[in-house]
Amino acid sequence: MPVRRVVPDIHSDDLDGNRTFYGLLGFEEVMNLGWVMTLASPANPTAQLILMTHDKTAPVTPDLSIEVDDVDAVHAAVLASGARIVRPLQDEEWGVRRFFVEDPNGRVVNVLSHRAPAPGTGNTAAADAGTDG
Repeated sequence: MPVRRVVPDIHSDDLDGNRTFYGLLGFEEVMNLGWVMTLASPANPTAQLILMTHDKTAPVTPDLSIEVDDVDAVHAAVLASGARIVRPLQDEEWGVRRFFVEDPNGRVVNVLSHRAPAPGTGNTAAADAGTDG
């Protein structure tokens, strides 16, 4: 179950201020859905920060996101372990399949994989950028 990237999720009520601040450190906006924004390093696109005001489809805001190659296999392993699922596995309209699980420290982890864009949609921007919205 290869891990593709690990990204901290930062709760913020000031997405614009964070874009400006982290821009000073070399990050650029690569995705913005209004409630969630991903910043990435142009030199190393997997070096990212996710900033969100809330989570659009979940009851809590996660503490970090882990992108894996096969979210279904990871979900099955997590279920078998008895870990607490905070949000069930589901597909999101912005092109990811994800679930939330609580780690042993009480942190909420957003575990996700990108889905292939639907044929004819041309919606590859999020997948190309490696964002999880």
